[in-house]
Amino acid sequence: MPIPVILDTDIGLDVDDIWALAHLLNCPELDVKLITTCTGDTAYRAALVAKMLELAGRTDIPVGVGLAGEASLKTHSEWLGDYQLADYPGVVYTDGVAAITDVISACEEVVTLIAIGPLTNVAAALEHAPSIVENAKFVGMHGSLRVGYVGIPKAMREFNVVQDIAACQKVFAASWAKTITPLDTCGTAALKGDHYKRVAASKNPLTQAVLANHHNWFKAALDWPVMADLVKSMDPNAQSSILYDCVAVYLAFSEEGVGMEDLRVLVTDDGKTLIDDEGSLIRCATHWLDDKYFYQNLTARLA
Repeated sequence: MPIPVILDTDIGLDVDDIWALAHLLNCPELDVKLITTCTGDTAYRAALVAKMLELAGRTDIPVGVGLAGEASLKTHSEWLGDYQLADYPGVVYTDGVAAITDVISACEEVVTLIAIGPLTNVAAALEHAPSIVENAKFVGMHGSLRVGYVGIPKAMREFNVVQDIAACQKVFAASWAKTITPLDTCGTAALKGDHYKRVAASKNPLTQAVLANHHNWFKAALDWPVMADLVKSMDPNAQSSILYDCVAVYLAFSEEGVGMEDLRVLVTDDGKTLIDDEGSLIRCATHWLDDKYFYQNLTARLA
């Protein structure tokens, strides 16, 4: 039986959320019950989700608008065009946090909540309905334990954690099963070589939308100071960007090829994620045993 899942995403800034959404929609192992948006202009982000779902023929999936935050770059505006959230023929929930708790509470099976952005919505859902921990498990793209961005061999403060530290502390401390892909595994994940060529050759409308966003993002990201240098070092015609969030989607149904450790992780007040006896027990993807399984899965689903 497919695993019931909710995706909470900050789609619309880094393009890896677009790749992760397409991956999610192409995984028969997962039964998507709801997609919510977090951080910044959450209505803009929800419109991106809605347009992707419509292209995929998946307007059966509800979209929830999460808690708004400080403005950030809208790197997917060119692809979104004049599409409005009101154009979506499916269900739209204006209160995404309540939608999360309602879906989890109503489901007869344990729901996997996949979070690939800052944890503002998830923490609010726990505050709104603490009992959701009894019928949900958490899979997130968060933190850095021993390895940082682009494989640098030291821990770093990771974006999704730093954007809402208090929320991450709350979610990590909650008494539900927790799995994360920190930068240790997701920080170098990218489609290259034959894998990228196979995806780039796909005629699938959803994959074509991913590729259009991919190319547009490489241009738009030059205005994002923290990403500009990295973007300049990549050839968008030969590889993807770093696909952090796709690893979280993969972990929702498979750990094949992934080195997992059960560690106590402490989120400090300045946004570090430390291996510490005072921390909460979390299943952590700390290294790759053989990443071919992940890349084969991602490529096959998108190609």
